[in-house]
Amino acid sequence: MFRSVLSSLFVVAVVVYGYGIWLFLLHDQDRLPAHADAIVVLAGSRERLPVALKLADTGIANTLVVSEDNASRDPDRYRLCHGTKPKRFKLVCQFASPSSTRGEARMIANLADQRNWKTVVVVTSRYHIYRAHKLIRRCTKVDLDMRYTDKDSWWRKAIAVPLEYVKLIRAEVSQRGC
Repeated sequence: MFRSVLSSLFVVAVVVYGYGIWLFLLHDQDRLPAHADAIVVLAGSRERLPVALKLADTGIANTLVVSEDNASRDPDRYRLCHGTKPKRFKLVCQFASPSSTRGEARMIANLADQRNWKTVVVVTSRYHIYRAHKLIRRCTKVDLDMRYTDKDSWWRKAIAVPLEYVKLIRAEVSQRGC
């Protein structure tokens, strides 16, 4: 009896994890628009900023918004925000309040309202796309183009699946608003 319950739980866990892989790791990137009002890079992985800078260098948008993070977590982000300002695009650096994806969604919505943005390209990690899009969509109706970096290590992606489940459930159950 105990063995069959344990086997059933294992099968359920594998199915749920497999669905999480599809939900969080197997989505394609959105089609890149010809022009956007801003590129926003979310805090977190160090791998996100280079993707946002590469997009900014293409000229797709003339504004790059950097969600600031702890200097020790991402020294390149800190140097960009507190060093010499780039000339090729307008740089906006802000700390989200609270320091979370939900706070970043609010930050994006406020900036979009203040600056009359219609289209925003958001750069994050692949595993974060689904939840970030959902939370940002709750706060603003601008056209969103979600881009990701896929350079996170395999173990980071493996850990991200259950963590994203927990954060998604929290966002759906106890933090429904913007």
